[in-house]
Amino acid sequence: MQIYLIRHAQAEAGEDDAARPLSKRGRGQIRQMGRFLRKNGALATAEFWHSPLVRARDTAMLLGKQLKVRARLVQVAGLRYSDNPAIMAKRLGKIRRSVALVGHEPHLGALASLLVAGTAQPTRFELKKCAVVALERVEGRWLVRWQVSPEMI
Repeated sequence: MQIYLIRHAQAEAGEDDAARPLSKRGRGQIRQMGRFLRKNGALATAEFWHSPLVRARDTAMLLGKQLKVRARLVQVAGLRYSDNPAIMAKRLGKIRRSVALVGHEPHLGALASLLVAGTAQPTRFELKKCAVVALERVEGRWLVRWQVSPEMI
């Protein structure tokens, strides 16, 4: 079982943080990442969990379209930038299917650190905008399979 931690793509500036839409550059990041992941078949999921923020939901939706997958979009609690990563780690410990999580920094980096190293601080991962980290649970522990950001493609 794999999980994919995905930071939202670049968003427009705005006073209402929760409502900030993706920028033109952000939509381009998603197209680029989607083509890359579709070409190599690296991201396989039937569900995108996303935070309630517009930029996370839209990143999940557009990435799913780029991947040409029929993935369900599910808004879940525990994926905001200020949320305790232990909440999501506990939830991920109970699932038995692959899932993609679209959220924010520093939460995603802390979550990856908690899963892989057993502690959220200090963080050992930094996800740039529209970056993806793939983790796989093997014999009860999480292993890093790969990490890619738009700058690498």
